[in-house]
Amino acid sequence: LPFGRGLVLPALAARAALAADDCWKRLAAPFRDGVSQCLLPSGAKRHGDDRGWFSETYKQHTLRDAGIDIDFMQDNESFSAPTGTLRGLHYQTAPHAQDKLVRVIHGSILDVAVDIRRASPTFGQHIAVTLTAEDANQLLVPVGFAHGFCTLEPDTRVAYKVSGQYAPDCERAIRWDDPDLDIAWQLPAHGPTLSGKDGTAPLFADQPELF
Repeated sequence: LPFGRGLVLPALAARAALAADDCWKRLAAPFRDGVSQCLLPSGAKRHGDDRGWFSETYKQHTLRDAGIDIDFMQDNESFSAPTGTLRGLHYQTAPHAQDKLVRVIHGSILDVAVDIRRASPTFGQHIAVTLTAEDANQLLVPVGFAHGFCTLEPDTRVAYKVSGQYAPDCERAIRWDDPDLDIAWQLPAHGPTLSGKDGTAPLFADQPELF
């Protein structure tokens, strides 16, 4: 799945197509193989019966077997009431840079990862992936990428694991509508609902600290 300006990847119905271990191996593949041009969304299979279903949403040993040894140290959750709530684009600098594993537990989002590694052939490019609670897909966003999302439904809840603690001194933001990034956010007619900080974030070209 190559990077590109405005590329939107459809949500994957992974639970119906892949066994749980295969999902995690597929999620890990681009990092194991050293492919900097892509990130793969994936999810975990749901085992259902007349009571409902059970799902393994994170399997550390499978990622490690695939060559990804990320020590996630914290779980975060956000709730966004209005459709069109936009959070991002965010990242943290060293020594508190963060890997993220993002999923939706209610509703749906357009999830965006921007490559901010100066030496990368895809520097400044992004992918946009639809994540939904129904599809149970996830996106692994490694260190060196800025991350943001826009809610596609009201009352959306997003959960994500992070590998570093929140550090205000290392927190950075990039303007969500930067023309150099050209992200096609799926926004309602009235536009995004933003925090004050995100609405006044500096442009990508003005970021002094990238990777």
